[in-house]
Amino acid sequence: MSMLGFLVGVATGVLSGCGVGGGTLLVLYLTAVVGLEQYQAGGINLMYFLACAAPALVSHARKGRVEWRGVLWCVVAGIPTAFLGAALAGQLDVGLLRRLFGVLLLYVGVQELGKRQQDRRKE
Repeated sequence: MSMLGFLVGVATGVLSGCGVGGGTLLVLYLTAVVGLEQYQAGGINLMYFLACAAPALVSHARKGRVEWRGVLWCVVAGIPTAFLGAALAGQLDVGLLRRLFGVLLLYVGVQELGKRQQDRRKE
């Protein structure tokens, strides 16, 4: 394991714990820097998420920041759609999957920028 890989793991772990989306950054690092295929990076990200999500959940729950009713709905909807999404992703061309992921990142980025501008106007 390289020092850069270790530092990326630490940074994305901290960001994931804060709810920022460190896993997304990890996928970008694994595909753009390490050169892994999208499927491999996604699989690593899922395993990484399991390791980061549990301590983050405990920390947020202790501070009363978890809406458990919402968690229940997300779990009920998320588990079957995760299986469906995994099956669909396995059928897609890697290039298409990579482009779709890029579009998703652009969309989220634009939404976040718009939200920040609205927040500044309220101040």
